[in-house]
This record gives sequence, C-alpha cells and structure tokens, in this order.
Amino acid sequence: MADAQKAWLTMAPSSRERPESLPDPKFLTIAEVATMMRVSKMTVYRLVHGGDLPAVRVGRSFRVTEDDVNEYLRKSFYDAG
Repeated sequence: MADAQKAWLTMAPSSRERPESLPDPKFLTIAEVATMMRVSKMTVYRLVHGGDLPAVRVGRSFRVTEDDVNEYLRKSFYDAG
C-alpha cells in the first residue's frame, strides 16, 4: 500500500471529509448525459470507453460528473464563423 493511502486510512474520519467550500459533484447516468448532449447512449459509451469523457464505474454502470460533461462540450465547441 502506498504511503499516501496509509496516511489517508490512519486519519481521523473528520479530517477525511471534504472541505465545506467544495460542493459535491453531481453524477449523471449515461442516459442523462446522452439527453444533455442530444446524442445516443451508444455515442456516450464510445466517448467513455475511448477515454474522451471521464467516468466512474459503479457496479455494472457508469456515472459521469456534470462538470466533466460541460468541460468536454466546452473543449469540443467548433466556431464555424
């Protein structure tokens, strides 16, 4: 086990909590991301499996943070004019 992991596990539970100033990330399902981006679920799965869109595996499904979706869309924006 890495030293950082050992240090984390030996901390008191109260010191492992997130600081009050940081909001909890909002996790979206693949279907919610597809609706938000107006693409198919298969397109979102391709982005996740291709590494273009970060995701967390929860059991047999994936969750994507809303911030990651917004960042992906921001980076993908194409100015045609």
